[in-house]
Parts: sequence; structure tokens; C-alpha cells
Amino acid sequence: MKIAMIGHKKLPSREGGIEVVVEELAVRMVQEGHQVDAYDRWEPVLRNGKDIPKRYKGIRGIKIPTFRNKSMNAFVYSIFASIRVLFGRYDVIHYHAEGPCAMMWLPKLFGIPVVATIHGLDWQRAKWGGFATKYLLLGEKCAVRFADEMIVLSHEMKRYFKETYGRESIYVRNGVSIPSGAEADLIAREFGLHKQEYILYLGRLVPEKGIHYLLEAFRDVKTEKKLVIAGNIDKTEYVSMICREAEKDSRVIMTNFVQGRMLEELFSNCFLYVLPSEVEGMAISLLEAMSYGAHCLLSDIDENKEAAEDHADYFANGDVKMLRKKLQELVDADAAYDVEGQKQFVAARYDWKKINSETLDIYQRAIQKKTVRKKR
Repeated sequence: MKIAMIGHKKLPSREGGIEVVVEELAVRMVQEGHQVDAYDRWEPVLRNGKDIPKRYKGIRGIKIPTFRNKSMNAFVYSIFASIRVLFGRYDVIHYHAEGPCAMMWLPKLFGIPVVATIHGLDWQRAKWGGFATKYLLLGEKCAVRFADEMIVLSHEMKRYFKETYGRESIYVRNGVSIPSGAEADLIAREFGLHKQEYILYLGRLVPEKGIHYLLEAFRDVKTEKKLVIAGNIDKTEYVSMICREAEKDSRVIMTNFVQGRMLEELFSNCFLYVLPSEVEGMAISLLEAMSYGAHCLLSDIDENKEAAEDHADYFANGDVKMLRKKLQELVDADAAYDVEGQKQFVAARYDWKKINSETLDIYQRAIQKKTVRKKR
């Protein structure tokens, strides 16, 4: 098959879970003999394009110009990408996330099979303003109406689309690879961090991730352990607020964006991984933390509980007092947990090879629907 991927930022990138998913799927599809084009976002005024390779692990990167402004970025990108994709002679186009799905009607108008993956109900996320929220809702409705097949990442989202729109969707999990782990080397030299001596949050620094709850709760936890906040320190009002709060506690370390060996070391050596999010699809960072054998403390939203089941501790979503209590209990007890059982759970449930196979089957079903339409 000739396949187009639309909706991520760029490849390679770890800016968010969508980028990880697109890369993991596309690489495996190429290895199986399919041709995959990734429609990458490109800001021509600010970048020279060298950071977007023409080919990456067999995936062809196609640069789509857009704006740096976050509220307009996905809007402009999805328009240009959906026009450009019409000339690619694709067997199937795979849209990722609600925003880009707003233009899904265009290739569908030309008879090209389209698949949507809804990674989360993005309009619920606190960072968006009025226009962006309306645009994301439009994307959601377009996915419901025009997608030949629609993929969701949780049973909660599957119920949502059935109850709200009467639309059936297909539940396909995200995946993760089981790593070997890494000793605390770079993190020791760069940040003075050693094994079991810090609590970790690793992910995007946005309001719906609940980092402000974690900082407030940690402030009154009696411990010499550090709190590491690993994520891209960009120029947003929320990140500025997070940085100001972090400066009030000498135990808090803000690392900025991490990847590669640094990321491996942070996951491998943390005492506890905390995900206090209010909204999730299926958090890649959570699956990665579990794959490294990290003890996890999560907000009790359905998506987190579905992802980790009984292989994590939980606190009530948004409840700072309960989060503080849980942190103190875990620090004081320093109790052992079933690391190997957790890794086995992750390996069996979140296998990229199986998920890739399921996705290719979904493409074939979408293509078959086109064949049926032509016969009619």
C-alpha cells in the first residue's frame, strides 16, 4: 500500500505521543514493504527545513508550511496537507488527532479511503481558546462523519463516540518496547540525580497534565528526594507559572526537553513516576515508565486506570491533599512492588508488532469500503 500520515508535528520527534505513534507504525509498515509518506509541519520563516529529513528510516518526509502560533498551527497545516495529499495517489490516508480531521472531507470527496485515530478529546484540554476549541470540535465531527474507519485509544472514548454520535469505532491500544534500562550517568553529571533519589514527571508541560497539582502537593512532602519535571520549557503562560512555582522549592529540578540516553536514564532510575493528568488518551509516557519498571502514581481518570490496571497507585483526579498523602506514604514506606510482573503486563498488552498488524487490517477494511462504493 501507499500510505499518507497526517496530523503529527514532524519525524523524528518526541514532542508528543502522536509523533511516537506515527513513527512506530510508519517504520514497521515500511519494513513490511509499504510506502509511507509523513506530512510534517514546517515553519519556513523560522526553520530552514534541515531538521526535517527527506527520508527517515525509509519514511518519506513531506514538508507542509504552517505558522508557529499554536492556535493556528494545526488549522493551516491540515488545509495545506489535505490539498497536497490529493496528488499523491495514496491507497489510504491516516489522519491523527481531532484538529487535522477537520479537512478529512476533502480527500474523501475525491474517493480516497481515510482512517482517523482520535488520540484524545482535544477540545477538553484547557490550553485551547475559543476558536481552537470550535475547530477541534469540527474535526471530531468530521472524523465521525467522513472516516471510513475510526480508531480510538480507550474504551471510554469508544463509549463517548457511540453515545454522543452513534458512531462505532475500533479500540486499538498504543504500544511500547521493553527497554534494557540505563545506569545514572548523564543525569548524575548534569543534575546530580542518582538511582531512587527522585520522583519524576516526564511529558508535555500543559495545564491538562496537572503538573501544578504535583508541585503544590510536593511542596509539603517531607523528603530529601528531588522532584524532576522533564518537558519542553517553551514560552507559554502556563510554563512560566510552573517555572515560578518550581523556583520556590530547591528540591525541584526542571530539565527542559529530554530524549535519547537522558530520557532512558530518567525512567530507569526514578523512585516514582507521577502522572497527575486530568485528560488523557493513552499516555505514551506512562507506558514507557511502566516498561522501564518504574513505580507509578496516577490520577484516577478512566484512561489511566485502563492503561495500568492494578500495576499502579492512584489518587483522586485534581485532589492535591490526596496526592500529597500518597506521595508521603510512598516515600515513607519505600515498599517493594512487582517490577517483573509489571514488565510482563506491558510486554503482553502493548506490543507494537500486533498493533501495527491491526492498523494495516483497518486500512484494508477502509479500502474495501471504497471498492463497495464503486460497485454501487
